[in-house]
Amino acid sequence: MQISPRLLDSVVAHAVRDAPNVCCGVVAVRDGVAEAVHPLENLAASPLRFEVDGMALHHLLTEIEDGGATLGAIYHSHTRSAPYPSQTDINFAGGWPGTEWLIVGTKGPEPEVRSFLIDGGTVTEVEVT
Repeated sequence: MQISPRLLDSVVAHAVRDAPNVCCGVVAVRDGVAEAVHPLENLAASPLRFEVDGMALHHLLTEIEDGGATLGAIYHSHTRSAPYPSQTDINFAGGWPGTEWLIVGTKGPEPEVRSFLIDGGTVTEVEVT
């Protein structure tokens, strides 16, 4: 997935704004290029995990697909650890094959962004471009 600096800045701003709680959202893509960032509310309001309204997510994904785009990435932040998939992330990713996991680390002095493909428990870092 390619993402413009403006859209990536939007993801990072969401992570910083929600800290110390975890933020979450999705990135819509068309032909491998991000076209929109959709912040979601973390219903857990937790620094350790995120939870979204399943019905709201379903409606959002339907809207994205009806507009001709697809789900390109699920993003969230890690507020207490490095931006690398946790075991919880790996387990959750099983339901979203082929979807990138964009993680923003907010623990350090500057946010750090990394992206991963997670397939059957195998984590592969992909370049954020």
